[in-house]
Amino acid sequence: MSRILVTGSADGLGRAAADALLSAGHEVVVHARDQERATALDPLVDRGAHLVVGDFTDRDAVRRVAAELNDAEPLDAVIHNAGVWSGRAVIPVNIVAPYLLTALLRGPRRLVYLSSSSHFGGRPSLDGVDWRGRSAGSYADSKLFVTTLAAAVARLRPDVLSNAVDPGWVPTRMGGPNAPDDLELGHRTQEWLASGDEPEALTTGGYWYHRRRLQPHRAVHDEAFQDRLLQTLAQETGTAL
Repeated sequence: MSRILVTGSADGLGRAAADALLSAGHEVVVHARDQERATALDPLVDRGAHLVVGDFTDRDAVRRVAAELNDAEPLDAVIHNAGVWSGRAVIPVNIVAPYLLTALLRGPRRLVYLSSSSHFGGRPSLDGVDWRGRSAGSYADSKLFVTTLAAAVARLRPDVLSNAVDPGWVPTRMGGPNAPDDLELGHRTQEWLASGDEPEALTTGGYWYHRRRLQPHRAVHDEAFQDRLLQTLAQETGTAL
């Protein structure tokens, strides 16, 4: 059994993934952005899940979460699920936080990043991006960036399995009640990549939708773009990957 962190697990896909992994016998670390949100995780904590709390719009909070996790038992996998759809938190939460956690956490050999089909509408340009969230960010850009991060980690860390997952447009708080995709299928691929032992689950550098490997935006596997993104994030955060 594995020790797996699921960020943004107070509700939606993160909650479903954490619940399923816990039921499968894994040791799960759940995450909420504040203590009020954390109360929603009480049922999972009562079943043995561990809890970390930190607002991912705050880089210092991300660093505190990483330090807390590094002081505990090593993680085997991280599902970078936390995300927001619109507003000033988009870039800090959807790309800066997973970048920082990737750079700071010691040990995980499997990394799963939540992407979206919206990433195809993202711009492979870093000019004018407000990494600190002083203004509203582009969801499509953030998902292109995080999908590129997953591919870059797969290239630069050959001993780590790093993949991106499009969960589909599912009926969560973010997706809305009329979203057409299957909520159950929306979280199964993340769990499989984080803990499965089938040959396909042990591959790296993929962009997945419902356990099918697809071709992402052409910029995702552009090594020059990957390097520019990592360099920009390192300079912006003061933390190299």
